[in-house]
Amino acid sequence: MASSLTKDPAAPTAEKTFFGHPRGLATLFMTEMWERFSYYGMRALLVYYLVSGGADAATGSQGGGLAMTAATTTAIYSVYVSMVYLMAMPGGWFGDRVWGARKTVAIAGFVIMAGHLSLALPGQAMFFVGLILVAAGSGLLKANISTMVGHLYDGPEDPRRDGGFTLFYIGINLGAFVAPLVVGTVGKEHNWHLGFALAAVGMGLGLTQFLLGTKHLSPKSSIVPNPLSAQERKAVLTKVVLAVVAIAVFYGAVVALGAYTLNWALVPLTLAGLFIPIAVLTRIKRDKDLSGAEQSKMTAYIWFFIAAAVFWMIYDQGGSTLSLFADDKTADTVFGLGFSATWYQSLNPLFVMALAPVFAWLWVWLARKNQEPNTIVKFAMGLVLIGASFFVFIIPMNMAGGDVKVSPMWLVSIYMIQTIGELCVSPVGLSVTTKMAPQKYASQMMGVWFLAVTAGDCITSLLSIGGVDLNGLGVIALQAAAAAVAGFAVYAYRKKVQALMGDVH
Repeated sequence: MASSLTKDPAAPTAEKTFFGHPRGLATLFMTEMWERFSYYGMRALLVYYLVSGGADAATGSQGGGLAMTAATTTAIYSVYVSMVYLMAMPGGWFGDRVWGARKTVAIAGFVIMAGHLSLALPGQAMFFVGLILVAAGSGLLKANISTMVGHLYDGPEDPRRDGGFTLFYIGINLGAFVAPLVVGTVGKEHNWHLGFALAAVGMGLGLTQFLLGTKHLSPKSSIVPNPLSAQERKAVLTKVVLAVVAIAVFYGAVVALGAYTLNWALVPLTLAGLFIPIAVLTRIKRDKDLSGAEQSKMTAYIWFFIAAAVFWMIYDQGGSTLSLFADDKTADTVFGLGFSATWYQSLNPLFVMALAPVFAWLWVWLARKNQEPNTIVKFAMGLVLIGASFFVFIIPMNMAGGDVKVSPMWLVSIYMIQTIGELCVSPVGLSVTTKMAPQKYASQMMGVWFLAVTAGDCITSLLSIGGVDLNGLGVIALQAAAAAVAGFAVYAYRKKVQALMGDVH
């Protein structure tokens, strides 16, 4: 019997498709949708659980959180988000060199689900174990599931490829949209740990979908592209064991001396999140194997990287600074109907789904008229917009005070401005990363792009740890001004950066 792998591609087939795409896309679509449901559901609860103390006798609202300060909460949230993106690089390494993409995603699903179940158990220790597991699992999954989408198509020239990634992107945003409405409401308004358990159920559904539908995936997804040799495997294991032992001994000594505080964990992670991106970019930039043109493009890419880090530094505060303002200073009713503050976290994915097709059409329409802004101008626009969102934020901050709560439409407006900025930066950044990547680092550069998120969030964490009140009016204004200035600087130097980019436009 002929193998399906040798089947003539031109032969007629009655194989089922997913909106005209390979059947495996449905498997990956559902897996990612449920994984994002679990991730964004938990993330919608995170800052509220951290700041929540005892139950409020006057309102009957639940307590039972960890009763941390806003500064510590912002630091933990920012470190957590940064670690998710930092773990994407070792996640890709595991897929390429140890397990292959398919096995890595399956293992990641179990790790994420275990993390959410840990969060569902009371106690600070289980909370931090859960955060570590979710961050590690998300990094493993994030780096490999997109690669598996690409495996479904006949190379970069397959005309269905872009449409397939568009459908996949819709799955991401569907999960992110529904999660705060369901997990957020149940967790914040009823029971924290039941909310975290719902996130675990979501990941369980995604994992089940993946395991049942794995037969529809490309055989390439099971291949380890560049497996470790026995000697390399031994060397890696030795380094990992030595590192774990050194960390355990160090922190054991700190605890034994009675000197341990939360900052002993937060500060090293934050500094690592700043130094690792710098080290990675420096290593690539100094590689003598790169041609002159590749060196020039990497110099230009550093501009984009720094701009993206500034952007994400402000953007990701939508889940911390803006969330705290939503709960404390924003009305929780519209036309007499009440809602949870977690619902604001659904605005971004909603706006993305509504506006992404508009922007895709707009860029094509402008290109036909030879008026499409180039990549540098789009980045500048994104930075100015993210700065503008915080300038707008200053208005409701001034209005709110005492018992006065502002209209929810202020936050709706801020999230919309930020989403428009995101659509100028995020998809454009992914595209320019693939175009400007040196040939030697083609597969690694996507992980480098995610490190911009890590760097931005670690700056936020470092400021919080240093005692800067990110919820203060002056700091909000300073961040807004910094982003706007960065945007204008990128625009002012656009010709110099374009010259460094060579043939990339």
